[in-house]
Amino acid sequence: MATIKGRFSAFVLLACCALTSANANQGPRADADEFGPVVRAYLGYLKNEQEVVDDRASRREVSTSYYRHNSNRIRALRQMAIKLARETDNDYLPELEAVSVQEMGLLFGSNPPPAARLKPGEVVRNTFRFLGVVRSGETFYLFARLDPYEQAEMNEKSSAAVRP
Repeated sequence: MATIKGRFSAFVLLACCALTSANANQGPRADADEFGPVVRAYLGYLKNEQEVVDDRASRREVSTSYYRHNSNRIRALRQMAIKLARETDNDYLPELEAVSVQEMGLLFGSNPPPAARLKPGEVVRNTFRFLGVVRSGETFYLFARLDPYEQAEMNEKSSAAVRP
């Protein structure tokens, strides 16, 4: 009996080691050394948000669809944050928003822009810059909120274009 337990324990140990080494070889990851403190803090914030959603789901406080939708949103925000940080090689992230097509009204009110016509880099309503689409279980449209100086500049350009 002792040898069976010993063999089983050895098997479990070897299986765990194999999984650990397989995970270590999965290619590029967002390592702590790769990003500066601002990006790491944002990624940590997203990790904490996922833990909150996981906890609420484990207590059956939220529906399965709510859990899945919010987990997908967090994943989409993470993907965009890592993409921006790598592309710019800068320790700065704008305020990011991820919405599904049904949630566009949350950002733009009762008359949201048509999602299909958005182009990356386009500024919408002098408030958000469209960054692109991320498919993370479902489709999310990602926006960066313009800072107050960018908004003022956009408003000034808009009003100057209207004046004769």
